[in-house]
Amino acid sequence: MRGAMKVGAVIITMGNRPEELRALLDSVAKQDGDPVEIAVVGNGSPLPELPEGIRTVELPENVGIPAGRNAGIEAFGPGGRDVDVLLFLDDDGLLAGEDTAELCRQAFAADPRLGIISFRIADPDTGETQRRHVPRLRAADPMRSSRVTTFLGGANAVRTTVFAEVGGLPDDFFYAHEETDLAWRALDAGWLIDYRSDMVLFHPTTAPARHAVYHRMVARNRVWLARRNLPAPLVPVYLGVWFLLTLVRRPSRPALRAWLGGFKEGWVSPCGPRRPMKWATVWRLTRLGRPPVI
Repeated sequence: MRGAMKVGAVIITMGNRPEELRALLDSVAKQDGDPVEIAVVGNGSPLPELPEGIRTVELPENVGIPAGRNAGIEAFGPGGRDVDVLLFLDDDGLLAGEDTAELCRQAFAADPRLGIISFRIADPDTGETQRRHVPRLRAADPMRSSRVTTFLGGANAVRTTVFAEVGGLPDDFFYAHEETDLAWRALDAGWLIDYRSDMVLFHPTTAPARHAVYHRMVARNRVWLARRNLPAPLVPVYLGVWFLLTLVRRPSRPALRAWLGGFKEGWVSPCGPRRPMKWATVWRLTRLGRPPVI
C-alpha cells in the first residue's frame, strides 16, 4: 500500500455560528497523524476570517446541504481526488477525540470495500446519543458498532473513490434523505457502510423539525428517493409504509398539511435520473436488517 491516506474535511456554514465553526476547525487541526486538509463552504453567506491554508468556497446563494457539500468535494479537485478520504462535519459539531482521522485511515486501509463510515453523534453535555442518530432499526444501543445501510450527513467519512464511481449527493434534494440516496447507490455498486461508535462528533441535542421546511422536504425527498432508486414493484410498498407510519405518528395539522403537500410534490416533480438498484442489493439490505420497504 502506498503512503498513509490523505484525509480532507468538508464543512458548510451559513455564517451564523462563527464561534462553533472555529472550535470545530481547532478540533480538526488537533487530529493525530498527517494534517487534515479543510474546505469551508459559505452556503449563501460570506465566510468569516479563517486560519491560513483552508480551502474556501463562497456560494452566492443557499443551494442546500447536498449541493453545498458537493461544492466542498470539488474544492479538493474533481470528485475530491486530491485526497483519499473526506470527512463531512456539521459546523456546530466538535470532534470528541484526536484520533478520529487516524481511526478512519485504519478502517479504510483494512477493508478495501469499506466506502462510508458513519460517526456516533453525542450531546457534549450529557454524552447522550439520540435514537435517530443511530442509522439502523435496532438503535437501542448506540455504543454497538455495526454494518449499516445509511449514514449521518454531518458526521461521516467517505472514501473519495465512492464519488468517482457513483457520483455525489443529489443537489435537488436541498435537505433530507440525500445521505440515503448516496448510500443506496454506493451499496448497489458493492461498497460497504459502517457505523462506528468510537468515532464521535459532539453536537447539541436538537429536534429535526426545527427547520421550517422539514415536513415538506422529508415527504418530497422520500418519494424522490424511491422513484430514483427502488425497483418498480417496491416503490408503492416503500411509500405506502411511510405514509401509514406518518399517520400513526399523529403529526400536528400544519405539519401533516406540509407533509402531504411534499408527498404530492414528490410524485409530480422531476426526481432526477432513475437508476433502480439490483434485486441482489435489495436482498443485501434485507440481510443487513433494513429491507428497502421500511
